[in-house]
Amino acid sequence: MTTPRLEINLKKIAHNAEKLTELYGSKGIAVTGVTKGVCGDPEIARIFTKSGINTIGDSRISNIKKMREAGVKAQFILTRIPMPSELDLVVRYADISLNSELSVIKELSVLAISYNISHKIILMVELGDLREGIIPEELNDAVDEVLKLKGVKLAGIGTNLACLGGVSPDDKKMQELSSLTEEIEKKFKINLKFISGGNSANYNWFISTKDVGKINNLRLGESILLGLETGQRKPIPNLFTDVFTLVAEVVESKIKPSEPYGDVQQDAFGNIPRFKNRGQRRRVIVGMGLQDVSVSGLTPRLKIDILGASSDHTILDAGNFNLKVGDNIEFSINYGALLEAMTSPYVAKKYV
Repeated sequence: MTTPRLEINLKKIAHNAEKLTELYGSKGIAVTGVTKGVCGDPEIARIFTKSGINTIGDSRISNIKKMREAGVKAQFILTRIPMPSELDLVVRYADISLNSELSVIKELSVLAISYNISHKIILMVELGDLREGIIPEELNDAVDEVLKLKGVKLAGIGTNLACLGGVSPDDKKMQELSSLTEEIEKKFKINLKFISGGNSANYNWFISTKDVGKINNLRLGESILLGLETGQRKPIPNLFTDVFTLVAEVVESKIKPSEPYGDVQQDAFGNIPRFKNRGQRRRVIVGMGLQDVSVSGLTPRLKIDILGASSDHTILDAGNFNLKVGDNIEFSINYGALLEAMTSPYVAKKYV
């Protein structure tokens, strides 16, 4: 069977999606299932919808287009603020988009009018993580401008935390978003449908808080796909953390010194490598490298060590395992490596 390959357990994804929908729903919070980590895979998107998730988010409009054309029935949110060059596609394929720039929203308005449709807008608010978002003091003015536009409808507000700056989505931040919601709804006499408080990092806040306030939506990717909260990367109880298995094939297995010999200069990627002298060891090479996946995001399921990687090879210390050419080695995978493996055309994908 083709290697390297990413084996995807659809039943475990369904289990995680169902459990999280039930968990967050117990306090009135709906889940947007984010498919960014799996490149908008339609098969996985269908698992989301069958598991009770009605809204799917993705950061790439090309992924949303792919899911729509594959017949996935859901409401789609573009979770990356739109690029001006893609606005026509945004209006045609996304029901909702996250936005922080009025100039872009005005262009969306013009395009939506030309297609005789209504495109929904969620205004992103900056609460300290310093990725995208409108400064809170400027939010009322932005709302006022959006409400004047035809072709677009203000669906809600949201924020992004625990991403670029790693700022925790705690009670204080969520209360601030709730207060901004109340202020907007009172001032403009409107009801906002989406109060999107964040992502998989919101789990610890959700579990500990006594009051979720106005927060009624979270955008979840990693917690569904890998069973983790992302504040500290700890497993969420009752979820599967082994949904994905990366399989690579042994192409060389030999006893060799554990430390390179000769004059050492830069490796293929401009680094000066350092190795610990462990004496003679069984070194195994698998046919998978940095052009396939970020090797630093892999953990072998066997008790063996990853020593390093080049573009096409990953080198392992096989320890006590007498691995032979042609053997398959399984790896657990983190979110960053999952993104790369799903994106790579060199990694086969298999549903199990």
